[in-house]
Amino acid sequence: MTKPENEFVFLPLGGSNEIGMNLNAYGYGPPGRRKWIVVDIGVTFAAEEHTPGVEIILPDPEFLETVRDDILAIVLTHAHEDHIGAIGWLWPRLKVPVYATPFTAHLVRDKLRERGIERDVPLHEVPLKHGFQLGPFWIEYLTITHSIAEPNGLAITTKLGTVVHTGDWKIDPDPVIGETTDIERLRALGDEGVLAMVCDSTNVFSPGESGSEAGVATALRAVIAEQRGKVAVACFASNVARLLSVCEAAAAAGRSVSLVGRSMLRITSAARAVGLLGSVTFVEPEQAGFLPDHAILYLCTGSQGEPKAALARIADGSHQHVSLGAGDTVLFSSREIPGNEREIYDLQNRLVERGVTVITGRDRPIHVSGHPCRDELAAMYGWVRPQAAIPTHGERRHLLEHAAYARELQVPQTFAPRNGDMVRLAPGPVTAVDEVPAGRLYVDGDALLPQDADTLRDRRRMAAEGTLFVTFSVDAKGKILAGPDVRARGLAERDGSPAEGRLELIADAAEAAFNRLKPGERTDEERAEDVVMRAVRKAALTIFGKRPMWKWW
Repeated sequence: MTKPENEFVFLPLGGSNEIGMNLNAYGYGPPGRRKWIVVDIGVTFAAEEHTPGVEIILPDPEFLETVRDDILAIVLTHAHEDHIGAIGWLWPRLKVPVYATPFTAHLVRDKLRERGIERDVPLHEVPLKHGFQLGPFWIEYLTITHSIAEPNGLAITTKLGTVVHTGDWKIDPDPVIGETTDIERLRALGDEGVLAMVCDSTNVFSPGESGSEAGVATALRAVIAEQRGKVAVACFASNVARLLSVCEAAAAAGRSVSLVGRSMLRITSAARAVGLLGSVTFVEPEQAGFLPDHAILYLCTGSQGEPKAALARIADGSHQHVSLGAGDTVLFSSREIPGNEREIYDLQNRLVERGVTVITGRDRPIHVSGHPCRDELAAMYGWVRPQAAIPTHGERRHLLEHAAYARELQVPQTFAPRNGDMVRLAPGPVTAVDEVPAGRLYVDGDALLPQDADTLRDRRRMAAEGTLFVTFSVDAKGKILAGPDVRARGLAERDGSPAEGRLELIADAAEAAFNRLKPGERTDEERAEDVVMRAVRKAALTIFGKRPMWKWW
């Protein structure tokens, strides 16, 4: 018999055909006997109208659980939520070592601590630019720039060749903190030969370059110096360079800085622990209120309109320590994540109604993206010169446009994967060789629900159609002793409450349906429930114009 041939494969399970929730795997070996590494394990955030009661969505690791004994490690590129946010939830399903650079490792420990598993997880800190062996894989951290401290690409090398996994990146010639992109090493990898580059697609439709954090720092200094009242700056807490730029601009304007929001406290603690904040100091929000308006600046969470974040509570006038009004200014030094526009505009409108001046990146150059635009993509492909381009981190339109652009740049092969596509990188041409399950899990309180969970379907139904509760009391012979009693939730009201006459019509329909049952059927709960339910829903459609959910007792 012929010995099965080793293959080097790439498997996206989250982050391909969507932005966020990154979960990727690389395998090496013959089919059925591969060794695996997992790269990143992130979350995405739910839209309330689609998943009521759910705030966080995770990639489903169903396939990885089937090969758990062959997974060597989870390797993390950087500390954004869409790359590390699922680790506390999903690590118990995999139970493998975790590798990260120091800043990312600090934040990962926080996540593991929240889930009570910090002591269970073998977490290895890897210095920047270092490499290590995992079975058949040599993993090297590559220095890049992005909108967070310690962003990294990965060079993943096997006997069949090397893949450059960019993670999230941009080209920033002056990133404020951290080193610039290691162009020399990327070129060296290109000289050695790269099978494929798995690459960020977020800004593929944007021409030119994304811009530098140094330019944002200059703009922030000018805008903050112009203000006379209290100033609040809303930005992503994870962008430590931006936090440092705000602090320096505040100091230049004679303002003290107060951190408002748990994420700000968590990130600055991690940044200070790895030496990124220097001698920057902060005042507590409860003390900041005693300072003159012109002498305080608040760094706030909530730039995406999150209802529980600090800025939303400030806009509602419900924050315990911070109030803003006429003469004050809020700077949104952040981008609008697609899908959050409505919440962001609602938040900004609430601030304006309080007399607050709102300044965004459209008004002044106080934000730049952390992802590469087309000129940056062209530069990266010029350095790495891969044999194949595999776009990730984007919706379908992003991935297909990225693949087309890579062909314009003379990349010999392109493949735009979907989550669940197992892509053979070597030997031979890049192609899909299998498809595996790639679903979603919904965090509901302390539980994880599958994407087809009845719970979520029921919530959507209740939100759209309302609910009817029908109560009977029946004796052993099937005779009604009391009821039916009908109560409604979420149905159209008249004069402040559902019209009694309409609920009586529902009760009449339920009783008539029950009475039409044969004597033996009346004590068959399943049969009685089905018949009465159909009658109630039919009557509700006529009376309310809806088919509400209902519950029988």
